[in-house]
Amino acid sequence: MIKKIIDFILHIDQYLNVLIQNYGNLVYIFLFMIIFMETGFVVTPFLPGDSLLFVAGALAATGSLNVYIIFLLLSIAAILGDTVNYALGKYFGEKVFSRFIKKDHLEKTKLFFNKYGKKTIILARFIPIIRTFAPFVAGIGKMNYFTFLSYNIIGGIVWVGIFIFAGFFFGNVPIIKENLSIIIILIIIVSIIPAVIEYFKIKRSKN
Repeated sequence: MIKKIIDFILHIDQYLNVLIQNYGNLVYIFLFMIIFMETGFVVTPFLPGDSLLFVAGALAATGSLNVYIIFLLLSIAAILGDTVNYALGKYFGEKVFSRFIKKDHLEKTKLFFNKYGKKTIILARFIPIIRTFAPFVAGIGKMNYFTFLSYNIIGGIVWVGIFIFAGFFFGNVPIIKENLSIIIILIIIVSIIPAVIEYFKIKRSKN
């Protein structure tokens, strides 16, 4: 199962191409659901986010997808996902989900919140795993909903826009297109680095 997920993430361009060829416009629903689930449920942080958006943008540049439709749809998916995640945290809390989520991920997100406060809702969009847990922790902490919503909307639109249009304008540059799997790995690594650095900085300050 884990191998299949890793393979899907690393070769997402190939999978999306096949899906587009076989299912046409239904791919828009598929993309919507992946982004919604990746941001909306604390049990699915392993789903692709940044890489999926980048590849979707690159495919839009070839005419396979409409860049404006995916930008609009996936922005809505990201905003709705965080909203659902916030509600789960607020009304059910970590007690209900303690069996299904890793405490490490929750603790890293809490540390990130302590450092950046409300801005975490925007900044976390660019960091895998923390992106999935930030709205959940905001819900647990009973952050004012309208404050959360404003940061959620800004973060969702900026995150989706940056990666989709980066893929749209640069994804089909020959050197990038020929090494897309490596680019996807680099996107994942670069996305994780800030969280790792922050985690060790906070851990060191406690010792």
